[in-house]
Amino acid sequence: MTNDTRTPSAADDPHAHARTGMVYAALAYIAWGLFPLYFKRLVGVDALEVIAHRTLWSLVFVALVLAGLRRWAWLGPVLRSPKLLATCALSALLLSTNWLIYVWAVQHGHIVEASLGYFINPLVNVMLGFLFLRERLRPVQWLAIGLAAAGVLWLTVTAGQLPWIALMLALSFGFYGLMRKTAHLGALEGLTLETLILSPIAAGALIWWSVHGTSAFAQGDVGQIGWLLLAGPLTAVPLLLFAAGARRITLTTLGLVQYLSPTLQFLLGVWLYGEPLAGARLIGFVLIWSALAVYSLEGVWRSRARKG
Repeated sequence: MTNDTRTPSAADDPHAHARTGMVYAALAYIAWGLFPLYFKRLVGVDALEVIAHRTLWSLVFVALVLAGLRRWAWLGPVLRSPKLLATCALSALLLSTNWLIYVWAVQHGHIVEASLGYFINPLVNVMLGFLFLRERLRPVQWLAIGLAAAGVLWLTVTAGQLPWIALMLALSFGFYGLMRKTAHLGALEGLTLETLILSPIAAGALIWWSVHGTSAFAQGDVGQIGWLLLAGPLTAVPLLLFAAGARRITLTTLGLVQYLSPTLQFLLGVWLYGEPLAGARLIGFVLIWSALAVYSLEGVWRSRARKG
């Protein structure tokens, strides 16, 4: 009989495993929530050029990560699957659309409305699951969707127009998630393929702008060029943290942690950049926050009931 004197690792302790996952997921959402600070640094660069740089340098970064991990075996079967390539091409288009609207919104002083898009995104996901995946909705989920719809309607009536930035961000990211759900690729592999599909367009646009003297990358100073190059790791690292965290914690916990990102964006927009939040507009936000509270609390209750 031998004595096992090895020190228990985090992998042996499910609680430590979950705590590590919580840290990873929180760091990812905090990074996404602080993105306005980064894009405000590039306020003098056209949003389209920012997206082109974000695409190219993200591809470079994830390619280096895959090379270090020696994880290229997945690429061959994917390139031989026209259906999967078409799905990823559509998801790449949705992702770039989401990026473009978000960068434009931050640069033009609409951070609060952009945060609204990511607040309502979980409810959009639920609705898309009902419409396209035939998922059944529970009564409390219908209540949450109804409250969110009332909030959007209130914002529309009081402002005299739809909160189009929020809706476009929520819908583009919701449909992006739907496409990724059917593509069955990991986070790192999916981002690599999407940026690979978009990179010829991004590179062509950057070359065109450089030749015609309108590229910030060609005309900018060293500091601005450095900020543009940073777009790659700033895009990929939070995604890798999210993937590592999502594997270690429950979907219910992940669903609650995700509100860190829009909350930070909202606080930055109101307190740091002084975007207006009048009383009438605040009522619409309160309705949407109430919807999220109902949705999240119901999810926590059901999770605990299943464990019980």
